Amino acid sequence: MSESRKPRVAIVFGGRSSEHAISCVTAGSVLEAIDRSAYDVVPIGIATDGRWVLESEDPQRLRITGRDELPSVDGDRATVALLREAGSTDLVVHESARPPETLGEVDVVFPLLHGPWGEDGTIQGMFEMAGVRYVGAGVLASAVGMDKTYAKIVLRDAGLPVLPSVTVGAREWYRDPDGVRHRLADLGFPLFVKPARAGSSMGISKVHDASELDAAIEEAHRHDPKALVEPAAIGAREVECGVLQALDGTPETSVPAEIVVGEGHEFYDFAAKYLPEEHTGLEIPAGLPEATSARLRELAVRAFEAIGCEGLARVDFFVMPDGSLVLNEINTMPGFTPTSMYPRMWAATGVSYPELVDRLIQLALQRSTGLR
Repeated sequence: MSESRKPRVAIVFGGRSSEHAISCVTAGSVLEAIDRSAYDVVPIGIATDGRWVLESEDPQRLRITGRDELPSVDGDRATVALLREAGSTDLVVHESARPPETLGEVDVVFPLLHGPWGEDGTIQGMFEMAGVRYVGAGVLASAVGMDKTYAKIVLRDAGLPVLPSVTVGAREWYRDPDGVRHRLADLGFPLFVKPARAGSSMGISKVHDASELDAAIEEAHRHDPKALVEPAAIGAREVECGVLQALDGTPETSVPAEIVVGEGHEFYDFAAKYLPEEHTGLEIPAGLPEATSARLRELAVRAFEAIGCEGLARVDFFVMPDGSLVLNEINTMPGFTPTSMYPRMWAATGVSYPELVDRLIQLALQRSTGLR
């Protein structure tokens, strides 16, 4: 990168997953917060059909304005591509009306994508192949963090406490539903059924008894052909912890925060997470004994390191009625609006939202583009 110009940051958002709208909201927040005196910014949206387009820089366009008014990428804009040519990564605009135009080199990509085809290692692999620096976890850590089945395997092997679970594939369910029901019997009720590779509580159902099981599995399979079934953590408190690398690579933790779900919600579903009228609360710091809080932060770092994460992660726990801790999941690109849990935990720890954005870009700029 020439010292005569600012680093150019491509903000990539949207995507093909069911979390498209949440990705757009996250991008709007980052576009509003990023320091334009320090970085040149290019917003790139990925439409739901997979096309990459130059998007609007207006953060107001990327807000949730109501339950049925979610933002999305404007697929009618000029298409764009990142190309590796002559030792540089260029941003190229393609329009049918004129030849391609090179807009300049991209120094780092900030992929604000949630769910499959963005948070799961796929786009990270593309950046690795092109030699492009990017924010956040690499290919393997992203893939493991996204897939709840494999995340449990890795975390359990690292000695971390996780709930038992059964994975149900769509083909298995179609061929032998009675066999699946038999396999699930030992888990007892209530259960949670969720897509194995989705987030934002998409496709999750709480199953109180056997009569609700089939519909829950089919709902999960609408989002992912692989569903995860696990027992409910009865009486548990939901507590989260943010992990953020220092510039020397050392993982640091935020103060933990407890989720207090609003009335009318049995669990932390999509509406409780994202719609402001649902009144979900967040207690920061969580009202935990000092020893429990310290242990939780220690386990968060261990989970971060177990999957080989980089940059940032949010680690979610259940605090059981007896005070023991169970790791629920690790999210390698957590919700990242100023009102999302991850930034709010760091704000309470002393790192503001603009500082978070800057730290993550600086971490990406200083790391190598090869094997790490």
